[in-house]
Amino acid sequence: MNSEDYLKGRGAQKNVHNRFLKDVYEMRDDFLEFCRLHGEEPETNRTQYIPIFPKTLVNKVTSPDVRMPYSMNPYQGCEHGCVYCYARNAHEFWGYSAGLDFERKILVKKDAPELLEKQLKKKSWKAATIVMSGNTDCYQPAEQKYRITRACLEVFYKYRHPVGIITKNAWILHDMDVLKRLNENQLVGVNISITSLSEHTRRLLEPRTATINRRLKTIKTLADNGIPVNAMLAPMIPGINSHELLKLAKAVAENGALSFGYTVVRLNGAIGQLFTDWIRKAMPNRAEKVLHLIQECHGGTINDSRFGIRNRGEGKVAEQIHQMAQLARKKYFSDRSFPELRMDLHEQFKEGQMKLF
Repeated sequence: MNSEDYLKGRGAQKNVHNRFLKDVYEMRDDFLEFCRLHGEEPETNRTQYIPIFPKTLVNKVTSPDVRMPYSMNPYQGCEHGCVYCYARNAHEFWGYSAGLDFERKILVKKDAPELLEKQLKKKSWKAATIVMSGNTDCYQPAEQKYRITRACLEVFYKYRHPVGIITKNAWILHDMDVLKRLNENQLVGVNISITSLSEHTRRLLEPRTATINRRLKTIKTLADNGIPVNAMLAPMIPGINSHELLKLAKAVAENGALSFGYTVVRLNGAIGQLFTDWIRKAMPNRAEKVLHLIQECHGGTINDSRFGIRNRGEGKVAEQIHQMAQLARKKYFSDRSFPELRMDLHEQFKEGQMKLF
């Protein structure tokens, strides 16, 4: 690999065409060509934070492959830069590319706490776990500046409402005080994502995330404080990290995780193009083998949208991953279970509030 061709600190190595905005990108390409001809630098590697003001925040999850009733995302786009991230495609709906735009242009929902409180106050709302974040990481670097996730956790506690968290960032430990308060009422569950025990692999796949050691320590710290943790060993990418599944399961179990989940990588929409470009630059000697193994898991293609199959894969390679997962659960998690969160406290809270009137 020519180091000059590889953009350090980012997952995606380029922007890809936004299929929804043909005319806009034609104009943008003209601008970039002008810059090149005149010796100007059209882009930098800095991250931009862009405020947006959606009317609603909580989304009902309808996919049968996702085990969460509702999700919410304080931020759209994610500076972590995980090259495989399925959320990249969503950035196109905001008018940006799923590639470098996804990592560089972070959309910030500053009024998320107010929108959440408005949702939880509705008479028609029935408590159901809302997961932060079902799409992009709620503890990505933007959280250090805006603290929107923390403000939302305070709202969840105020209304005694259950919340799930998905993150791969150790910054979550800065909110240990509110997490403890939520956990005292059995209102919070945390999912920590960890995809490899190799720092070299982590830096390539997830360039701006917390180190492996910090993530394991995060699991341990949460577990030591009684906060239930599920480890997300996902995605499993054959030829890159799938061989680590057993070791990963052992490591998270030793640090206190109560359960783990996993998926087989799928590269839908623009992600297929981005991943293919990335692996040929980051792992040129293994690129074709890895792409072929992914295709074996999805009926000969890297793009798989079939419900019930897309996250599990099929064929011999996928079956080997499933067998390792079954062995890991039997060996390291047979005596553990992730607790159910309480739904009744929110209804009791609302009833108590109504009595004040």
